[in-house]
Order: sequence, then C-alpha cells, then structure tokens
Amino acid sequence: MTEAVKLCCAECGQMNRVPAVRLAAGPKCGTCGAALADGRVMTLDRAAHDKAVRGDDLPLLVDYWAAWCGPCRMMAPEFAKAAKALAPSVRLAKLDTEAFPEVAQRAGIRGIPALILYHRGREVARLAGARPAAEIAAFVRSHVGAAAG
Repeated sequence: MTEAVKLCCAECGQMNRVPAVRLAAGPKCGTCGAALADGRVMTLDRAAHDKAVRGDDLPLLVDYWAAWCGPCRMMAPEFAKAAKALAPSVRLAKLDTEAFPEVAQRAGIRGIPALILYHRGREVARLAGARPAAEIAAFVRSHVGAAAG
C-alpha cells in the first residue's frame, strides 16, 4: 500500500489523506476542492490552525503576523517565495494575531513577525523577526532535513 500523509484543508478544515507520491501533483481537498500543497501560503483561522498543527503529517511553518506590522508586510513576499521553494514537502501558513489573539497567546507569541515550525503535533523550532526567503527556507531545512523543498 502507498504511504499517505494527512493534510488539513485551510479552507474548510477537513482532514485529507494524500498519497505521498502525489504531493507534487497538486492534491486538492476532497470536500471543497481547495489546493492542499501547491506552494502558496495558506491563511489560517483558529480552527484550521489548531487542526493543522495537531494533525498535519508534513512540516508546517506558521507566520504569526498582523496587518499593522511593517516588518510583517515587508516579509510577506519573502514568505511566499519560501513557500514555493519548500513545496510540496513543507506547507507554509499565516495567522493574523489581531484576529485570533487567543491563538497567539497560547503559542507564546511575544513579538511579530514570529515563525513557528510544527511537525506532527509538536513545535520544532521558532524564528523571530522578518527574514528573506533563503533564510526562511534554510531555517526549515535545518530542522526537518534536506528533503524539505
């Protein structure tokens, strides 16, 4: 049997099982049809954040940010470049700390932008401050292996 990975859909919150060999083919959610690992940054709400952090089999890098934060806005295009570079073996997402302060509080966010790398329900590492795409990708690879991206 082919090895499958579990991925949470950021759009509808449904957990999906995707054959690992099909990740590069751009899998879509079986419920809503949204892309699951296409190299774009996902936008998470509280429920999708919690479900993805706990349930995703792929490493998940979350950018905790806010619209009023200048460094957060400056880093957004770099974060998007890193998402493309790391796909499909790592997913990148963002969570607005103004809209979901309880999630930021639970995660222990003291300043933004803050990046937290999760894998299979556990926090692996943190990185604070705005970073270029190459540094974001190197940070992820150093913690999840060279196979990432």
